[in-house]
Amino acid sequence: MASIVAGLVIALGVAVLFGLAIFVHEYGHYRMARWLGLRIEGFSIGFGPRVFSWTDRHGVLWALRWIPLGGFVKLPQMITSEALEGPAGTNVPAISPQAKIAVALAGPTMNGVLAFALASVVWWVGLPVALNHTVVGYIKPGSPEELAGVREGDRILSVQGKAVSSWEDIQVEAALALTNVLTLSLERTHGAKAIVTVPTDYQADLKLKYLRIGPRDHPAIRQVNPGSPAEAAGIREGDLLVSFDGVQVVGQRQLVDLIQARAGKEAELEVTRSGQAVRMRVTPRLDPEAKVGRIGVLLGPAAEPVYTVQRPGPTPWKQVSGTVQRIGQFFQAMVHPKASRVGVENLNGPVRIFGMLASELKVDLRRALALMVVLNINLALLNLLPLPVLDGGHILFSLVEIVTFRRIPPRLQELVTLASGALLLSLMAFVMFNDIRGIATFRGRAARGASVTNATQTHLPAKPQGSP
Repeated sequence: MASIVAGLVIALGVAVLFGLAIFVHEYGHYRMARWLGLRIEGFSIGFGPRVFSWTDRHGVLWALRWIPLGGFVKLPQMITSEALEGPAGTNVPAISPQAKIAVALAGPTMNGVLAFALASVVWWVGLPVALNHTVVGYIKPGSPEELAGVREGDRILSVQGKAVSSWEDIQVEAALALTNVLTLSLERTHGAKAIVTVPTDYQADLKLKYLRIGPRDHPAIRQVNPGSPAEAAGIREGDLLVSFDGVQVVGQRQLVDLIQARAGKEAELEVTRSGQAVRMRVTPRLDPEAKVGRIGVLLGPAAEPVYTVQRPGPTPWKQVSGTVQRIGQFFQAMVHPKASRVGVENLNGPVRIFGMLASELKVDLRRALALMVVLNINLALLNLLPLPVLDGGHILFSLVEIVTFRRIPPRLQELVTLASGALLLSLMAFVMFNDIRGIATFRGRAARGASVTNATQTHLPAKPQGSP
């Protein structure tokens, strides 16, 4: 019962936070339109049929709708999309292009204001940060990583010249890099520094490049597939892998290599279960397509992530500018798909956004607020793209009118906006499909617990905790 209540609280928190970003954006349009005296017919959060609605004394229809993909303020004096907003009134006076630009800019501006406000709160109350390290675990003998000079126990300091403080940082830099060969700055166990270049691999499920290097950690069983060799052997969810076939296990990559090499051959497996050592025998099953052995489990880090509070948190400017830089890096990768292997399928839609917000809320509200800073900056910048239907499209049309001293024919604007609306809906559907298809991939991460210590720190440790 407690878990159900906790789930409902998190779901409500996600809805409130995501809805806040949409509401603030649309309220910016509404407030500017009201100040300029424009006719306002509706204010909606979401698209599609109404969940509930009411009409205020100004004749504005306020509505909450079923499809949570954004929102809109219906302004007939601005060119609207009937595909998304429904038909609007036509007997309205024209407004100047300057007024259209002001209304269009108001939405993204409000998201920027909210982002800075939330970033200020995070800076003031502190931010729980992961007690992480970038110490390398198992390196397969004869692998490209070993030949490049990477050794178990090395600490990764930077990737492509960018400092990293967690494995998430490392893999994000690998995924967005415009090359398949990355330069790593390492610190050896004895303190010496080294520069190496290593190749990346490609993860088909995530459709991203990644480094075939992992942290030094005993992997844990996060899921056992029904009917698998693991289930037959008695392996259980939560087991901590200690050794396989007599070899000490110090990383997920190492365990995968050991299992894949023993297709059809029985091996002894030692796990730690509830603090007790348990030994069993398992026979990896041959995967006929990949020609490797598999036992049918989902692996994850052994320990729950632990967070300590960084107080004060990152400055508002650092949070916002860091987000802008990451967005720029992502779009740069998208326009160079051959080099980066990043494409439209890597865009995050509402399903993944809801999932990320839920994961952060499970850890701490302050981490969810920090993610809201990222989401609001993303929402502001994406809406400024010069595409019809988006705010940037209104601005583009208005600038054309200012430069040419002529109004763009309303019918032409409607046709372009309608076509853009159809493309936008198609893109939304595609992103939603990818989100839903990727749920299983992210399920293991979302299910992990976490704890936040009461300790605070005024700066991140120079040396990662947990280093060998």
